[in-house]
Parts: sequence; structure tokens; C-alpha cells
Amino acid sequence: MRVLTVFAHPDRHSFCGAVLDRFQDGLKAAGHDAEVADLYAERFNPVFTALDSAFFADESVPEAVLERMQLRDKVIQAAGGPLRRAIARRWLRDRSVRDIAGMVFARRPKDILREQARVQAAEGLAFIAPVYWLGFPAILKGWVERVFTHGFAYRLTPEGWDGSIAGRIPLLHHKKALLISTTFFGQEVYDQGLKDSMERLIDGWGFRYPGIRSVEHTYFWAVPSVGPETRRRYLDEAYQLGRDYAK
Repeated sequence: MRVLTVFAHPDRHSFCGAVLDRFQDGLKAAGHDAEVADLYAERFNPVFTALDSAFFADESVPEAVLERMQLRDKVIQAAGGPLRRAIARRWLRDRSVRDIAGMVFARRPKDILREQARVQAAEGLAFIAPVYWLGFPAILKGWVERVFTHGFAYRLTPEGWDGSIAGRIPLLHHKKALLISTTFFGQEVYDQGLKDSMERLIDGWGFRYPGIRSVEHTYFWAVPSVGPETRRRYLDEAYQLGRDYAK
């Protein structure tokens, strides 16, 4: 199986980095084709900008929705100074909203198209990161926000465009997503409801809802305070998670 592992830790030599190494060793020992997206090393930009909205201008978006998006005005404002805006206004005067949407869609950010190609090529996904504020680090949260776009991770039915949560059409084809989280606090803290909240948001909404068949979440608890024996056990488990990924 081709597995893309998305790694999000600023220090490649951290314990989280050691987890990544052992997990990759396990994947390779099981014969998987393993690729790593090291978001910090690759300097991925997690900030969602106006350009990212281009994914909402694809051909499946209803024309009425495109009208509400005011694409014509946005393209004119983005043209630059007064003269450029005047030229853009004249050039767009006889263009339909669908034509303008096509122009906007063509300007999808190239860095995200590259990331989506990596995701599309994978049969399985894995994510290795510490827990920050009961969620992903900002760089990984931004990766999900920017990469799992409309038209790639999901589309909407007419009911979805009207605000119904049931109106999402899942598009991700992956057999599995495995999340490996390192924590600062012990398991007893997370068992008081924090773990359930995280998994409802991250596992359920972020990965199951777009269509991934199986989502698993493993935690290595209280990493800064555990002893060497526990750390070795965690690393052995990371290796086994790689070996058993397809099971």
C-alpha cells in the first residue's frame, strides 16, 4: 500500500521525530511504499488566504451560489490600482458569472495542488504530531484546512449549499487514516472527556466525514515526564503500527 505520512513537529530530532522514524521502519518492513510530508522542513504555509477560495469556484457550484460570492467585484478589486480596476471592469463586463468562476478556479494555489496530488496518490494516510491546545499544531490544522478543499475532499448537495450539515458528498477514497498523537499530560486527564471531544472534531469531522473508511487514533501519553522504559515501549508500538498498518 502507498502510505503518505504527514509529520508536524518543529524539531525533527524530537521524540515525535523518533516516532516517525520507527513508524516508517514498520511500514517499510511490511512492504509498504512510504512517503513523508514533513511540513516544517518543507516550509508549508498553513495560512488560508483569499486565493484558497478559488476551490469554491469549480463547475459543480450552483450559479446562484457563484452570484452570491460576488466574484466579479472580487476580481476587479484584486486587479490593483484604479486604472487596472477600470480595465478589469471593462474586460469582465460581458462575461458570465460561470466564465468568471472558471478564471478564478484556474488560479488555485499551486502549493495546494501539489499537496493534493500527494494525497490523491496515496491509498492510506498517517499523521504524526503533538497535541497543542487539544488539537493539531497550527501548521497541520492549516494543512487540513487548505488541502481538504471543496471539489477535492468533498462536494455539496443543494441542501448542503443551503446550510444542511447532511449535504456533504465525501470524495476521499483512502482505506485508512492513522493518527498518532504525543501528549504532555497523562491519559487520566484526557479520559475525563477531552479525548472524546478531540476525536469528535478531528477523527470524525476531519477524516471520516470526507469519506475515509477507517480512522484510528493512537496516543503516546505524557511524553515529557515518562521514563526511558515507557519511551522504548512507545517506539516499539510505533514500529508495530507501521507493520500492522494494512490489518
